[in-house]
Amino acid sequence: MNKDLTVGKPEVVLWKYCIPLFGSIVFQQLYNIADSLVAGKFIGEGALAAVGNSYEVTLIYLAFAFGCNIGCSVIISQLFGAKRFGELKTAVSTTFIASGILCLALMAAGFTCSGFLLHLINTPEEIFSDSMLYLYIYTGGLLFLFFYNIATGIFSALGDSKTPFWFLAVSSVTNIFMDILFVKSFHMGIAGVAWATFICQGASSVLAVLALVRRLKQVETVEKHKMFSWELFWKITEIAAPSILQQSFISIGNIVIQSVINSFGASVIAGYAAAIKLNNFAITTFTTLGNGMSNFTAQNIGAGKLERIKRGFRGGLGMAYLIALPFILLYLFAGQYVVHIFMNGDSVDALATGVRILEILAPFYLVVATKLIADGILRGAGAMKQFMMATFTDLILRVVLAFVLSSRLGETGIWMSWPIGWTIAAIMSVSFYKSGCWKKDYGV
Repeated sequence: MNKDLTVGKPEVVLWKYCIPLFGSIVFQQLYNIADSLVAGKFIGEGALAAVGNSYEVTLIYLAFAFGCNIGCSVIISQLFGAKRFGELKTAVSTTFIASGILCLALMAAGFTCSGFLLHLINTPEEIFSDSMLYLYIYTGGLLFLFFYNIATGIFSALGDSKTPFWFLAVSSVTNIFMDILFVKSFHMGIAGVAWATFICQGASSVLAVLALVRRLKQVETVEKHKMFSWELFWKITEIAAPSILQQSFISIGNIVIQSVINSFGASVIAGYAAAIKLNNFAITTFTTLGNGMSNFTAQNIGAGKLERIKRGFRGGLGMAYLIALPFILLYLFAGQYVVHIFMNGDSVDALATGVRILEILAPFYLVVATKLIADGILRGAGAMKQFMMATFTDLILRVVLAFVLSSRLGETGIWMSWPIGWTIAAIMSVSFYKSGCWKKDYGV
């Protein structure tokens, strides 16, 4: 059901809207974690390292899919808030056409350049072939990844966070069982992990798109909408391109950092692969809440209700902190148990690395949560210049400090670069929000 986020008490509206998003986060992370968990438990440390190594490259694909999601979501939210339903439908079809072309180009680049990228990040020879195989299969399913992300972004823009939750819940649980079936019963190794993701992601993508088409048919318009609009394409691109650049540069930065990590050997790679999945569980939670804040902001800007956004910011911070505290406590006091889920009893060095990473990062989750909530408002209002400045500052600091600190402190120096980047970028994002730069007329 479509939901108008421009009416009702902002704090209550945000809670009702975001609760299904939190459920989606759990299942999305089960999706991401399942491959590493099954690889580490049923294949071995080398397989866990291969999946983790490939993961940094797949984040480039996710950056583009996420950017398309955000671009269409913000514009469609504004159109929905302004009750311009004909243009809304045109924006949807325009996004699918443009994103499909972009996706095909990325697939061609992926099949051509995967080996080069793996060599570029100094992938150890013993995990190179497994990393390559995983990447090839993953690349083959990119169209499913893109269309699923776009469909869920549009549902969220319409105020419906429940429908994407159900698709993701069924798909992620199925993915876990298929991972285990293909690896343990069919003995397919890394290929089994990759094919399980391919099949489940494909099914969820097709179902999500069909449900979206059905939903849009229920939205009445005065006249027939156009299939493609260059005007809306450029409006979507103005939001999507900075988001794609942001996520892409973060991914490239992570690849550069991965190359530093790879120089410390397979055990450190495996420990990082496990810890980064757990860390991303927390960060993705805050990011998703920030995305919800973007849709809330965009709808209210479309309706001309700026004061509701300030109350939404306070409500969003309260939710983010409430969610951050359990992660902090879990990772600080039970880190060895959650990291051990990914490993067998022989991975002592990898386990120690994973625990150390979580102990360094977890205390700063309140900081990064604050940044991502402020970013959500900036992005939802279209204040992309300020949004990008804070994001690139975070990235550049983390990459540079990873090199500098690791040369003096070993691998521990890499993990210490994250909190420094988060803190400085958070100060910038909150300062931009407080300045009121997002109140300018960024709407459609």
